[in-house]
Amino acid sequence: MKKSKAEVKVTNRRILEGVVVSNKMVKTVKVLIEYLQAHPRYKKVITKRKTYFAHTEKELKEGDKVKIKESRPYSKNVRWVVVD
Repeated sequence: MKKSKAEVKVTNRRILEGVVVSNKMVKTVKVLIEYLQAHPRYKKVITKRKTYFAHTEKELKEGDKVKIKESRPYSKNVRWVVVD
């Protein structure tokens, strides 16, 4: 049985896990993602940090652990949506 294109949904969107650092905006939270990266020459492991703006309908507090997923643009800065 062959599935039509409408039935098959393949997404290559990234899912990241982080901590809410700001919830002062309406329907938007700021999520901090930390990851480890080795220096290309010296091989020392460095902790890198990046913040993302994510859309959410839930009432989240600072310090909550969340998963965010790439999505369509909600505004100029908001390109992610809270999954969990």
